[in-house]
Amino acid sequence: MTTRTAAPPPAIAVQALRKRFGATAALDGMSFDVAAGKVTGFVGPNGAGKTTTMRVVLGLDTPDEGRALINGVPYAKLRRPLGHVGALLDAAALQPGRSARNHLLWLAHSQGLGAKRVEEVVAQSGLGSAIRRKAGGYSLGMRQRLGIAAAMLGDPPVVMLDEPFNGLDPEGILWIRGYLKALAGEGRAVLVSSHLMSELEGCADHLVVVGRGKVIADTGVADLIARSSGGRVMLRTASRAEATTALAKAGGTVAVTGPDTLTVDGVAAEEVVRVLTAGGVPFAEVSAHRASLEEAYMDLTRDSVEFRAATAPEVA
Repeated sequence: MTTRTAAPPPAIAVQALRKRFGATAALDGMSFDVAAGKVTGFVGPNGAGKTTTMRVVLGLDTPDEGRALINGVPYAKLRRPLGHVGALLDAAALQPGRSARNHLLWLAHSQGLGAKRVEEVVAQSGLGSAIRRKAGGYSLGMRQRLGIAAAMLGDPPVVMLDEPFNGLDPEGILWIRGYLKALAGEGRAVLVSSHLMSELEGCADHLVVVGRGKVIADTGVADLIARSSGGRVMLRTASRAEATTALAKAGGTVAVTGPDTLTVDGVAAEEVVRVLTAGGVPFAEVSAHRASLEEAYMDLTRDSVEFRAATAPEVA
């Protein structure tokens, strides 16, 4: 008789969370899992419920309904929680008169950790000699690095970072992208919230896209881009009118996107080539359109933005 081993629980399980603040529904049935060994981007417009969800996971807010678990256990029941989950929610949440090093030493001591671990996370965060300066004099980007160092003190298998790219310069953004991928490569579960998809380009493996307190999409990055690309074809030709006529007759929908470029829906790239060749229409390039991550995200969240600027009037 074969004995089946039960699958381990998700690193983070968010289950049907509902939370109201007065008349506002911050969470409206939020549900998703975060797997180990991946960077999961938690993305959506401002006010979508990202921070509230993270606060519920960390036991800082109590949901009206539902629950959140870390490796199958509520945060409140974790012993020495920094060894289970490291989190950065607010980079400004520190004592400004204390040096950054002393801030980390105090946190380490509270979890039974020594000075050696502090030196290790300082080296990883790239703070260098600035670690002995008072934290109150840090820029926002430096505070983000300090917050990430604090989150990693317990060498946790689960990492949660809320908008960690804020205040980082281009070098800092490249650093954190590489750092997040390295953490996932070590088998950790990494959940990173952002309202800018461009920040997660190149480092997120999976996306949980949210809006108005609920999940809009829970998908791999490659799958999302493929769906948003929608089988469209990009065509480069100096004979736009002739190409448009020929492809329309073949059942395609053609849109002008540049002086010599068209996008074609409804006709595969191979068929575009065949139709144009048969009709004697010259062309320079035919390729599958690949949507950017930002484009895919905007398509998904178009109806979930709480505040939207009015369309600018056209200039005569």
